[in-house]
Amino acid sequence: MELSFHGLTVTLDKRRVLDGIEAVFKAGRITAILGPNGAGKSTLVSCAAGLRRPDAGEARLGDKPVTAYDHRARGRLIGFLPQDATVHWNIAARDLVALGRLPHRGPFAGLSEADRAAIARAMAATDTSAFADRLMREMSGGERARVLLARVLAGEPRWLLADEPLASLDPAHQIDVLDRLREAAREGMGVVLVLHDLGHAARIADDVLLLKGGRIAAWGPAREVLAPDRLRAVYQVEVHSGIAADGSPLLVPLGRSVA
Repeated sequence: MELSFHGLTVTLDKRRVLDGIEAVFKAGRITAILGPNGAGKSTLVSCAAGLRRPDAGEARLGDKPVTAYDHRARGRLIGFLPQDATVHWNIAARDLVALGRLPHRGPFAGLSEADRAAIARAMAATDTSAFADRLMREMSGGERARVLLARVLAGEPRWLLADEPLASLDPAHQIDVLDRLREAAREGMGVVLVLHDLGHAARIADDVLLLKGGRIAAWGPAREVLAPDRLRAVYQVEVHSGIAADGSPLLVPLGRSVA
């Protein structure tokens, strides 16, 4: 089931935030959405999740517009982790993760064995099992971020959309989350990540959509899009490319470009 954009255009406060976006994201692959601040990354992923209706064009999941799915069906197909995800209830981590199973449960139904197994897998994958009984307000920002990701994974969606999911994590847990998302993609899930860190994008992405000023600056396989000359044109920085010790691609911003 593909996630695709067809002439998708969004205007906010009389400013064209997205302008005619055309792209097709494939299941079983990780797509990174990159671009400078204000490029339209968060707006695009919110349209993909069905949370914002575009002014023109559409986002489609399979053969239907994302907004044509009812709430429960969309919840089973798409798991969304927003950039500013907050927790309004001071509940235990396990109970928060269990909310990810709601699209799979009937009204007033308790947790099934399948639900409990999915919750346990999601908490193990995000290294949150040890504090399953702790209240959310007793956790650090990074711990809460991992629990929120576990909630999305517990829903076992066909597509996972995450807006800067690594922002509040320490380096070790950033790597753990990237590895878990890579595993999810191998299992057939479509994964879309809004990222700022070019190094993380080089490490994890199969495909990259590079935005600038609401338009597509480049779109395609990561090895082609993440070329230093293209990144220089979009970000106005010099970038060193190479190969890390583990054989993964390496990108390091060196400083502002002079031209």
